Amino acid sequence: QLQLVESGGGLVQPGGSLRLSCAASGVTLDSYAIGWFRQAPGKEREGISCISRSGGSTFYIDSVKGRFTISRDNAKNTVYLQMNGLKPEDTAVYYCAARSAATCGVWASWYNYWGQGTQVTVSS
Repeated sequence: QLQLVESGGGLVQPGGSLRLSCAASGVTLDSYAIGWFRQAPGKEREGISCISRSGGSTFYIDSVKGRFTISRDNAKNTVYLQMNGLKPEDTAVYYCAARSAATCGVWASWYNYWGQGTQVTVSS
């Protein structure tokens, strides 16, 4: 069974950068499209980015476009989310999720497997 583990979160000042990792175990990740989601306190979980199974297609919501970059290294069984220009409104628990399909999307209902999340706090 596929298991996902996020890492790389932490406390960073506004304008700073973090790289989140989503490492898979149990099966190879190259059979799955991957999405990144986040949930801030008191808010609903929000899909922010995704990458297709092949890595050839990516998507970003407007609020992170140009600042975040999703990528995957199937040889390492890992998907990354490089986050630059972080803002206080990016503070949230970040989750990665996998769906057994070629295409990706930012709807939580599309995904079957979820990690436990990693906290990102942007504050001075």
